[in-house]
Amino acid sequence: MITTEATVPGSNSDNDNEISDLSTLPVPPNARMSKGALTMAWWSMCSQIFMLIIGATLASHYGARNALIGMAIAVVVFSAISYVFSRYAIRTGFSVALLSRTVFGRAGAVIATLIFAATNIYYGVFESSVVALALNQLVPKIPFAVAALIVVIYSVVLMFGKIQQWFDKLNGILLPFYIIGLIGTLVMATSHYGYNAHWLDLGPKGEFPKSGWWDCFAYYMGACALFMAATDFARFGREEDMEYHSKFNFGFPFWLMTIVVNGAAGIYLVATIPTGAQISEISVVFALLALMGIWGFVFIWITQTRINSASYFLGIVNTHAFFAQAFRLNLPRLFWVIAVGVIVYLLMLSDIFSHLLLALAYQGVFIVAWVGVVLSQVLMHPTAVPDLSKAPLVNYPATLAWLAATVVGLVLMNMPELKGWSAPLTFVCAIIVHRVLSAIMRPSDTLQSTRLPT
Repeated sequence: MITTEATVPGSNSDNDNEISDLSTLPVPPNARMSKGALTMAWWSMCSQIFMLIIGATLASHYGARNALIGMAIAVVVFSAISYVFSRYAIRTGFSVALLSRTVFGRAGAVIATLIFAATNIYYGVFESSVVALALNQLVPKIPFAVAALIVVIYSVVLMFGKIQQWFDKLNGILLPFYIIGLIGTLVMATSHYGYNAHWLDLGPKGEFPKSGWWDCFAYYMGACALFMAATDFARFGREEDMEYHSKFNFGFPFWLMTIVVNGAAGIYLVATIPTGAQISEISVVFALLALMGIWGFVFIWITQTRINSASYFLGIVNTHAFFAQAFRLNLPRLFWVIAVGVIVYLLMLSDIFSHLLLALAYQGVFIVAWVGVVLSQVLMHPTAVPDLSKAPLVNYPATLAWLAATVVGLVLMNMPELKGWSAPLTFVCAIIVHRVLSAIMRPSDTLQSTRLPT
């Protein structure tokens, strides 16, 4: 099971059942999850209609072949970075909020936690909107606002109290249905419309951009929030399972399934199923409903319930952590569950689909810079467990590197000829600037720490 509550180390749980919220604490050994349970919980992230939509959307802009090349590169890069992040999170039990505190200082941690909370709320809004849109398409008499309210209510209920303790079981039950549904959808599309031998030709008319494959990879770099998610999940892993988690659970197989399999499926479905509409960010949803009707909606519901459980969970945990860090506001968890639900619902009433790629790109600048700095810090001290009580207000080398890399990324984002380089150069800039500043500035107190065996 996955939960934000566990017995505090050193407390007499048998006598007083003292419980503490792990939104703001490292995960102790007694709260770690079994290998299978954590796998089922984390792999909820692989069943994202979002990834099907991104694959089809990038193919429509840059060509299917370019999109697939960009996906393949992303898988390799994501696997390597996730290997480092997952192992460090398992060693320390640190969440994104705690890891940010040790790297950037207390002030920097507040900003990073806010960005991650907002990112997961954004994903929750998007994925919930997919279900609401599908319900509205299937039953037009149900207005989108009502459909959105229904989706938010059941998503929030899944986060209530003890129900969250079968998070891994819910996703374990739904995973086979997702895999069967995805395969069944591809088979049905081929059976009904025939094999589309030209699905790899999906894309804009005329000559594709020569750097299209790089542009596609750059957009996937904008999804670096998944490394933050991996950190928040991996911290529940047991140290004896570290090799399995770093190489398989959070490794290449996961990213291959999440990025390439989903992306290729999205491209094929949009290219094969006529929807009567221009290819757009929601073409996959329309294609599924056109092909399968009510069963298409069931498949969409399964995929979105799996990913939404993760998005809401991470959004709630990090929203709580942000207010605890910034304002020392430690309200009951139920409050944050309802608050996130209300925020998601209000944002769902906006036109999120029309801003999908732009939002992903801008969001990626801040997060890619964070990932670059944190990766640099972790690689410099891979076996350290920093003392949280010694975290300074600001760790200047890391914070300045984050700021510099973000500015570089935002500038490049607004230069048409260099826009495709924004995320990758932001990442490289973050690492280089952090290494240089760490070498010339006084070491932070956060580096005074205990050491773990390698």
